[in-house]
Amino acid sequence: MSRIMLGVTAAALVAIGAPVAANATTTSATTATSAYVVDWGSYFSGDHKAKAGGHVAIEKKRFKHWSWKWEPVKKWVCKKDHKGERHCKWVVKKVKKWTWEWRFNHFYTVHSTLTNYKWWGKKKCAWETFKVVNKDGSSYFKSFSFCGKHSAHFSFSGKNAAHIYVDVSRGDRHRPAGYHSGWKDVYHAAA
Repeated sequence: MSRIMLGVTAAALVAIGAPVAANATTTSATTATSAYVVDWGSYFSGDHKAKAGGHVAIEKKRFKHWSWKWEPVKKWVCKKDHKGERHCKWVVKKVKKWTWEWRFNHFYTVHSTLTNYKWWGKKKCAWETFKVVNKDGSSYFKSFSFCGKHSAHFSFSGKNAAHIYVDVSRGDRHRPAGYHSGWKDVYHAAA
């Protein structure tokens, strides 16, 4: 009797657990998100009194892109002539269809640590200016400054960047004023 009860209990656990396990694999297989981290730096200003370094976190997410497309469709068309005879032929017509395809967005977050080694006198602030070139060819700049001792942490986010560069420099509280490092690589998107 105990063997029968043990068998029934095991069968019930398998019956309950199998769909749960199958569902877990299905949901993990349908998620199409991948993430990775790329380190960059350390880059210095021209006088080596400012330093910037950090990492870029990239998350790739897929989405459905919907659009209208014209597709050729063959139809067998029959017509009667003036004598009443039927003539049939294949006719190709274009039909407008609402279709989708998988596309990907690459979301990024740039994390940086800006270190200031000279926080007194003229040009006492450390500056980092990021140049982000998007995949569509547009670009924009993002700047951070730090006028205190030691280090400060900064970050910014966006999506679909083709290239990200940084220029580390010195300046006052309002703008970078000199000792530029030149544009250094932070991130390049895979082709």
